[in-house]
Amino acid sequence: EDVAIHEFMPKTKALLEDRGTSFDNFFVTYPFCCPARATILRGQYAHNTHIVGNEPPWGGFEKFRHLGLEESTMATWLQDAGYHTAMVGKYLNRYVPKRDGVPPGWDEWYVGGNAHRSYNYTLNENGRTVAYGDKPEDYLNDVLTAKAVQVIRDASASGQPFFLYVLPYTPHSPSVAAPRHEGMFADAKLPRTPAFNEGDVSDKPAFIRSIPPLDEEQIRRLEDEYRRRLASLQAIDDMVESVLNELEAAQVLASTYVIYSSDNGFHLGEQRLPAGKDFPYEYDIRVPAVVRGPGVPEGQRISAMVLDNDFAPTFAEIAGIEPPDFVDGRSFLPLFENPDHAWRKSFLIERRQFEAQYVHLAKQVGVTGDLNEAAQLDAIRTADWTYVEYGTGERELYDLAGDPHQLDNAVETADPALVAALAARLAELRTCRGAECGRLEDLAPMDGGLPRLAAQPQ
Repeated sequence: EDVAIHEFMPKTKALLEDRGTSFDNFFVTYPFCCPARATILRGQYAHNTHIVGNEPPWGGFEKFRHLGLEESTMATWLQDAGYHTAMVGKYLNRYVPKRDGVPPGWDEWYVGGNAHRSYNYTLNENGRTVAYGDKPEDYLNDVLTAKAVQVIRDASASGQPFFLYVLPYTPHSPSVAAPRHEGMFADAKLPRTPAFNEGDVSDKPAFIRSIPPLDEEQIRRLEDEYRRRLASLQAIDDMVESVLNELEAAQVLASTYVIYSSDNGFHLGEQRLPAGKDFPYEYDIRVPAVVRGPGVPEGQRISAMVLDNDFAPTFAEIAGIEPPDFVDGRSFLPLFENPDHAWRKSFLIERRQFEAQYVHLAKQVGVTGDLNEAAQLDAIRTADWTYVEYGTGERELYDLAGDPHQLDNAVETADPALVAALAARLAELRTCRGAECGRLEDLAPMDGGLPRLAAQPQ
């Protein structure tokens, strides 16, 4: 879910944002389905989980299990600490409910496979396969909401601390709305930022340069997708309300942390790209993030750069346990007490393969060259800059203060010392592990013996 459509969720705003703390700079480090969710489960960059795609050999559920990553996740840590753990919704790509069972760490499990169409799907319910049909009451998000509410009701009645991880499928394409929300936002206008259908992409990598401007029919389809996404999100808004209401009815809301976020951002026509994710630009790496809970100030906003790597170690600190040494992220709990707490100055963005739709697009527009090289990228994001290196040798640099829509690639005009410093720090981050990641993230790119020069175009 991208940040822009978060404003169309009034219940979530009233119950979480107005009653909790929002993160203005929350990012995912690999904005793609399976890699991002593997990062959330383990608190690691994708280069350390080795889950860098949705399908073998790049990634997917089978690889996550084969590598033994299920044996140590935030679920196993919290279960070992005495928590009742439950997952509701979507696990890892290629998980098959009839075949793959319940992973370690989960006391309750209500998880589907490829259920994006919201009807005629199957859930694995605590090891038992249950098929759902196409009646209004089978609408997936409402079924998941009911499961989540029941978990809260039962767990709170037992008095055992609980961890509930809810992963809805919507607004993922095809973005099916609940029957009660069909037709909403039929007149909504697709946002058109300065990056939308960018006119001059001559400074972009060859892959984007090869994409012709969007025509009227393509823009019409993007607007239709935008409207469907908005309508489908209303069921998520209802889910948030139901979960909060049940926590309150169970008299555990005041003692429960409620964390709302997403595993990737989304673009709809920016830089001429069709609907999707997995690029190093702001609209793909930024996600909404809101926390409500004990000691969390109401209505506060935090500007620190927080990552999906940080979820797992944050949950560990809430539970009063130490996460394993392999964790790359850090707990963000200290930021609630002091938003100016010393914090990371940079982080890594990764990509190792294109989504299938971009491979198809490349063939359509006649892209030549090695698509694997074009897809591979590593980037460093600081408060002021995004610097990207591609497998092709192409590079991008964006001044986020002066060029927030990332229209002008400044890699050839910026201070060479700045570019060199960013490249040097990126080279270190792309192989970092555990505490070393935090040490490197805490250094400004010009720290560590490199010249401290202002970044001025020449």
